[in-house]
Formats: sequence, structure tokens, C-alpha cells
Amino acid sequence: MSKITKLFKPSGGAGSSSRSRKGGPSAQEALFRLRETEEMLTKKQEYLEKKIEQELATARKHGTKNKRAALQALKRKKRLEKQLTQIDGTLSTIEFQREALENSHTNTEVLKNMGYAAKAMKTVHQNMDLDKIDDLMQDIHEQQDVAQEISDAISRPSGFSEEFDEDELLAELEELEQEDLNKHMASVRLPSVPSTKLPSRPVSTRKRVEDDDDMQMLAAWAT
Repeated sequence: MSKITKLFKPSGGAGSSSRSRKGGPSAQEALFRLRETEEMLTKKQEYLEKKIEQELATARKHGTKNKRAALQALKRKKRLEKQLTQIDGTLSTIEFQREALENSHTNTEVLKNMGYAAKAMKTVHQNMDLDKIDDLMQDIHEQQDVAQEISDAISRPSGFSEEFDEDELLAELEELEQEDLNKHMASVRLPSVPSTKLPSRPVSTRKRVEDDDDMQMLAAWAT
């Protein structure tokens, strides 16, 4: 009996198709767990995004008037953004694993049907060279294992530094305050210049004032 015939040999016992030979979980159970994990992480993403908006609003509120509170809010925002980035990487890894498992489950069903077809072909073609098929399937499985190892290696999310540059945080705080100041100045309207001219002094009044000044000077000289 060749390896390909052993591969498609029917397994005995009820429920053996849903469990591996070592008693591991079935593909359906693993997919269910992965979808639950994706849903949980997606909800945490939404929560972190809301918290980031709250910390940003706190930094805007305090500004340079309460620099300590504003900087603390920006530091918390940075930590939340780091968690959000890590969750993004984890979700990408889980999504890849789920897709690989779905494909594996599909391939299992395909191989099972191929087994039935192989038995039918063996009945029809007694002289079929199964050794060549065995070598071909072995090569395919080896290449699939190599591709899986490469995908697992490049999908691992990298770590992030815990340190934050305080000068960078101060610059971000100043940008926030300048943005608020620009919005405030744009909303303020300057008073309009009056279009009517002020009334000028009549000529007769100016003449009388000049005569009075002359008389005062003469009286002062005479005394």
C-alpha cells in the first residue's frame, strides 16, 4: 500500500473527522475561538479610540495654564496609542491564522473528495502509477509548510519603546493651543469705522477765538 493510499484510508470511530489523532480541537472549534477573539479585540479598539479622544480633549482644556495636567494627558494618549497599534498587529496575525485555518479546512474536504476519486480511479485504472502522485503531493505539502513558516515570521508585530520625548509633547501642546487661538481670532469681528465726518467748527467761531486771544495779549502788555 502506497503513502497516497494510506492518506485517503477511511478513519474509524465516530467523531474522528472533527478531532485530530492527538485529540486536538476541530477546525470549526478553532475558527469559533478565533472569531470570538477578533470581536473582543475590535471592541477594545473602539474603547481605546474613545479614550484617546478624551485625553486629547483634556490636554486642550488645560493647555499651558496647567502644563502638568496637559502633559500627563498627552502621555496617557501616547500609551493608549501604543496599545492600539499592538492590537492592530495582533488582529492582523489572528486574521492570517483564521484564513489559513479556513483554507486548511477547505483543503481537508478537498483531499477527502480526492480520496474518493482516487479509489474510483484505482478501480477503473488498475495500472495507474501512484508513486508519481505520491511524490507530487509530498512536494506540495513541503512547499505549503515553507510558505506557512515564512508568513508566521513576517506577521509577528514588533515592539514599541516605552519612552516619550517631553519636548515633543510640549511642541504638540503648543500646536493645540495655537490651533485654538486661530479659531478664536477667526470668530472675532472688528468694529466698523464710522462713515460720517465729524462736524467742523464754524469760521465765525474761530475768528472770535482769535480776537479774544489778541485782546488778552494787549491787556497783558499794557499792564
